[in-house]
Amino acid sequence: MAAAAAAAAEQSSNGPVKKSMREKAVERRNVNKEHNSNFKAGYIPIDEDRLHKTGLRGRKGNLAICVIILLFILAVINLIITLVIWSVIRIGPNGCDSMEFHESGLLRFKQVSDMGVIHPLYKSTVGGRRNENLVITGNNQPIVFQQGTTKLSVEKNKTSITSDIGMQFFDPRTQNILFSTDYETHEFHLPSGVKSLNVQKASTERITSNATSDLNIKVDGRAIVRGNEGVFIMGKTIEFHSGGDMELKAESSIVLNGSVTVSTSRLPTSSSGDQFGAGEWVRYKLCVCADGTLFRVQVTGPHMGCQVSDHPCGNTH
Repeated sequence: MAAAAAAAAEQSSNGPVKKSMREKAVERRNVNKEHNSNFKAGYIPIDEDRLHKTGLRGRKGNLAICVIILLFILAVINLIITLVIWSVIRIGPNGCDSMEFHESGLLRFKQVSDMGVIHPLYKSTVGGRRNENLVITGNNQPIVFQQGTTKLSVEKNKTSITSDIGMQFFDPRTQNILFSTDYETHEFHLPSGVKSLNVQKASTERITSNATSDLNIKVDGRAIVRGNEGVFIMGKTIEFHSGGDMELKAESSIVLNGSVTVSTSRLPTSSSGDQFGAGEWVRYKLCVCADGTLFRVQVTGPHMGCQVSDHPCGNTH
């Protein structure tokens, strides 16, 4: 310590002391050795809870993980949808193998397509090629074309068309109307080749047939013909066939103009003697006036005619 103090005094009084190369090397070696063995050099104890934390921790970290998982799920769903579209549309190196898109808005299917419901745009047209048929097949289901309240249903045993606003069929080449329900402009005619019309209820002014064919009206149950201003039935021969009762009702009168024939083969008859006084039967006789008015007379005895006092025929009947 005395030598060091003397050296320091000497250095301070006479200026810096020059060291030899050996002394400098020894001093440098000692400094490096002390520095390498001192692991706590420059260490300052710090409380980590008081430091500013960086990164996503706590709830933010959990939210970030959820967002990453959601993005992964969306990516998988997008991949599945892309694969399905690619397999259905059949996209290849040369484009789409199953359909074509044109600038005019035309969508052309080049292969057999399996679709459930098709919603065309406004004023759209569905058609086939010029020299090929358009084949639409329903797998055990009817084929339905619907626009608003108008619906065309093609089933296995029948084809039905329903509409609340009317319909018409016309030839696209000649624009001639083949069939129309616009009765104010066009008279209703059955299309060529259609021999029968099945309706539940029809309201019209008149029903006629061709001059060379008969008009047949057939029903499975009950038929009601009603006219607001009367019902007029005209024809060369008019026949009524009924499996049950037949009722003719009018507010004023019923007129039969022509020969009237009633077949009694299906009318009830008595085969066990006189039953007029037994009270088991109530019989009426149908009578016709000279002007065609019909009326009935209750039969109260055998060989009873139409000569009654309260008949509606006037003087002659």
